[in-house]
Amino acid sequence: MSAPNPAMPPPQQPGSSGSHSLMVPILLGAVIALVAATVYLFYQLDTVKTDLAKTREAILNEISSLRETSSVSAQTAKRRIQAVQDELETARRQATMAVGQAKEDAQKRVEEVAKRLEMEQKKGQAQLGSQISEVKEQTVAAHTQIGEVSKEVTTVKGDVASAKSEIDKTIADLKRVTGDLGVTSGLVATNGKEISALRALGERNIFEFKLQKTKQPQRVGDISILLKKSDEKKNRFTIDLVADDKRVEKKDKSINEPLQFYTLKARQPYELVVNEVKKDLIVGYLSTPKVQQTR
Repeated sequence: MSAPNPAMPPPQQPGSSGSHSLMVPILLGAVIALVAATVYLFYQLDTVKTDLAKTREAILNEISSLRETSSVSAQTAKRRIQAVQDELETARRQATMAVGQAKEDAQKRVEEVAKRLEMEQKKGQAQLGSQISEVKEQTVAAHTQIGEVSKEVTTVKGDVASAKSEIDKTIADLKRVTGDLGVTSGLVATNGKEISALRALGERNIFEFKLQKTKQPQRVGDISILLKKSDEKKNRFTIDLVADDKRVEKKDKSINEPLQFYTLKARQPYELVVNEVKKDLIVGYLSTPKVQQTR
């Protein structure tokens, strides 16, 4: 391990009282994040309920409209049937009064009118039956849609509980370790899932990176990193950190070890963690303080 850069002195070791005071904002931040997530999810649930109410109201209005249309059609058919019946009655009276050929003609007229009456009755019944069937189908479809929306609401509730449990479990898996400068580190993530949970806490800025071995330093956040050596079998690596126009070598470091260094922008140290080492490649993240204060 290389000696710390004299231009970047480590801070004094915090006492037990400092550790307790640091835990308070961390726990408060986690609680605020969880409350915000819960409020957002309940807001989504309320939106789903509102959409369900609107959908149900629209379906009921459509059913009411279909019923009114059916009623109007039934009344129209009834008036037509009544008119044909009146015509039939008139024809019958004429047939009774007619004699000879006139009586035969009247009889034919009666038969024609009777056939028309029968056809109109069948047509009216068929039309009314079709409209009733349509109303029934719309009602069944409405109940089906309401059932599907209810299932979606239940699924959302389950997803809310599952997401909260998963976040709690992942945060609990994060650990605090001591960095290479002897300073107690923040929570250290060892994989992508834990990095997402660390970012969700909102305590520090998180910059993920995937750096290959190159001749020039590569930008990550507000610093630059140059990969000089990587040993995939031993999971060890050597890098140069470039910040404030100064270069510091971190030699022969291992994965998941917080590499700490100071910049002129913050009183708290920056932390770099490499989670994976491959041939000429390292994968990890850079954690920087949220509050930037000139040292």
